[in-house]
Amino acid sequence: MEVSGLKKYFPVRKGLFSRAKGYVRAVDGISFTIGRKETLGLVGESGCGKTTAGRTILRLLEPTEGDVRFEGQSVFELGRKQVRRMRRNMQIVFQDPFGSLNPRMTVGSIVGEPLAVHRIGTRKERKEMLKELLAKVGLSGEAINRYPHEFSGGQRQRIGIARAIALKPKFVVCDEAVSALDVSIQAQIINLFEELQEDFGLSYLFIAHDLSVVEHVSDRVAVMYLGKIVEVGDGESIYEHPQHPYTVALLSAVPVPDPKTKRKRIILPGDVPSPVNPPSGCRFHTRCNYVMDICKAEEPLLTDRGGGHLAACFLEGGVPC
Repeated sequence: MEVSGLKKYFPVRKGLFSRAKGYVRAVDGISFTIGRKETLGLVGESGCGKTTAGRTILRLLEPTEGDVRFEGQSVFELGRKQVRRMRRNMQIVFQDPFGSLNPRMTVGSIVGEPLAVHRIGTRKERKEMLKELLAKVGLSGEAINRYPHEFSGGQRQRIGIARAIALKPKFVVCDEAVSALDVSIQAQIINLFEELQEDFGLSYLFIAHDLSVVEHVSDRVAVMYLGKIVEVGDGESIYEHPQHPYTVALLSAVPVPDPKTKRKRIILPGDVPSPVNPPSGCRFHTRCNYVMDICKAEEPLLTDRGGGHLAACFLEGGVPC
């Protein structure tokens, strides 16, 4: 997967004729790559554009600008029939395990719908496939004839995962897939994702705001702020040697499971600026403790800080300790 200069703007309409008076720049020119069997964690505050980016990559939302290439093929140049075939290889697991399941359909109908839509197997063969899929995600075959409201939150998320892997895709967007679950259930679902990645050779875009979860599952991490990616690197370099002030602030908020260990909490001043009218230059400069004059005038580019660790910041040598 190769994402290049991806943008997604939403019009702000006012007046009698609903003319666009401005645009919400939800995703504003992001670029990254995801390799085969690799997990890229995408983190940031709520409202920074993570979910919009994931849905635009899958063409659930049409892009404003940019390109996404999956196995060398541009996703945005495909026709309707080609997009349908492409969806066999690109799936999504949604955040809300209850809201993403049709309450009027049985689990068998929900999980089996992708197989029926793409005409895979006979009805009898699909029933056997359903049992195998449910067993793969830790559910019994008896679940086929039950409805979503009869399951717990963790079980419902397992149903959503079974639906996502039904077509044996190559790439899955996990959109806050564990944030609505209890901590004990989160661990089970994360382990399930890792098992499925090993069994099916999956690549993940793992969207989350919990950095401790992302650290556990991701090979590389991309940090997003107000529609822009401000830092990208492998998990170890991001967590041990962050190069952007926003990443440092995010990491300072991660709870430490040891009452004897104290971490200096960094409180960012002010509020997140409006994506309708983002600040000039570096978008983080209105809340940064290390702001310089150049930050207000010029937008920093992602530059290599060594070993493929990229950061969009004018501070030389990273954030002072």
